Amino acid sequence: MSATPVHRSVPSAAEFVVVGGGVMGVSAAFHLAEAGARDVVVVERGALGCGSSGKPIGGVRAHFSDPLNIELGRRSLRAFADFPRRPGAPIGLDTVGYLFLLTSQGQVAEFEAGVRTQNALGVPSRLVTPAEARALCPYLDTDGLVAAVHSPTDGHVRPARVVRGYAEAAARAGVRFLTGIEVTGFDTAGDRVTGVRTDRGRIACRTVVCAAGAWSGRVGELAGVALPVRPVRRQLVFTAPLSPPAPRIPFTIDFASTAYFHNSDDGLLFGLADPRERDGFDTTWTPEWLELFRAAVRVRAPALAEMETAGGWAGLYEVTPDHNALIGRSGELVNFLYATGFSGHGFLQAPAVGEIVRDLCLERETFADISPLSADRFAAGAGSDRPEAYVV
Repeated sequence: MSATPVHRSVPSAAEFVVVGGGVMGVSAAFHLAEAGARDVVVVERGALGCGSSGKPIGGVRAHFSDPLNIELGRRSLRAFADFPRRPGAPIGLDTVGYLFLLTSQGQVAEFEAGVRTQNALGVPSRLVTPAEARALCPYLDTDGLVAAVHSPTDGHVRPARVVRGYAEAAARAGVRFLTGIEVTGFDTAGDRVTGVRTDRGRIACRTVVCAAGAWSGRVGELAGVALPVRPVRRQLVFTAPLSPPAPRIPFTIDFASTAYFHNSDDGLLFGLADPRERDGFDTTWTPEWLELFRAAVRVRAPALAEMETAGGWAGLYEVTPDHNALIGRSGELVNFLYATGFSGHGFLQAPAVGEIVRDLCLERETFADISPLSADRFAAGAGSDRPEAYVV
């Protein structure tokens, strides 16, 4: 992010203060600046994109079970396709599609319902046979594979380029990025936030946006706003360069085990959600985690289990109880907005959510009804009636 101007001095006031310099924060800042807001400050305690936003998973899709998530994904896919023009940066979009591998009739029934919903909303996903799945991804062993779902308009991009593209365009439009600065509290009067306190000074403000990812629960606590977000470590690894090169394959996910893989530079990227992972902020990469992935793919894509690897990383998912995002306006503090808790699909929804945050800040009508994503749905022990099913 070195090309993006950053600041170390804290202004005494700003109209909009965005807490968090990941993809959600920079998207919100870009969309605000594009709409004419000229007094936007982004506060990030590290460097821009230093959390999971800048890490190279990069999947982008509209393949979800919930109609609102489908719409956020579809709108974001259009924005990613248009990214070289607006905001104006190459992001390496590769529309290889997503391929979910299904190993039980129960999964097939669930995904068939999802395909019907997606098709009705304009997403061209379809159920395919094991043989068709293997034609799309030659690494597959179809023994035990019942079916698969292919969504051809999905794919992956380079996350760091997206963060940089939004940030640089926002900076050109006057957004100030304060890095290496930590939010320590909020000043309030009645039902409003009047200032953001940092370890470098106070910023008086009209509106605050919490886009702090896995740390959003802590930021919310500082304001007295309940944001039920759990930090959960997720790990991945890269193969050594492959010769001959890997075939161009979809972003492939074994739904039962959560093992996934896709092309990355001159090799492949591997990932899997460890079901034993405890909540916490530890982002240490542990090589023994790789054995979990290898055990899963020995069944589904055995050649991958023997591939040499060349290092990996760990990042944090920001998980909510129903695996749906928290987007909205606090009921206690009317000028405290939040966009967090995406449970692994925040990066891919960032363009659309940036539009929503912009409209909430400017008190305009949003393109979709986001009331189901209000944090209030968990008040008094309540829960969502439509959890997102396609999260790994």
